[in-house]
Amino acid sequence: MCQVAVYLDNKKIMDDVMLVEPIPEGIRLVKLFEPPRVIPAIIRQVDLMKNKVFLESVEQGERKYERD
Repeated sequence: MCQVAVYLDNKKIMDDVMLVEPIPEGIRLVKLFEPPRVIPAIIRQVDLMKNKVFLESVEQGERKYERD
């Protein structure tokens, strides 16, 4: 299986994440045998060689990642 470590503002917040899904509320992170977490953030970088996903925090209501 291919699992990733997830970093929020350069701090590791989760290991062994199996699904990273952008949703309107932020990023949904899913691990095996744990409830999903929704982080109010945007994806900054995905490093497939190192199995890492880097997120950046966004303020509630701020939608920098949406295009008009």
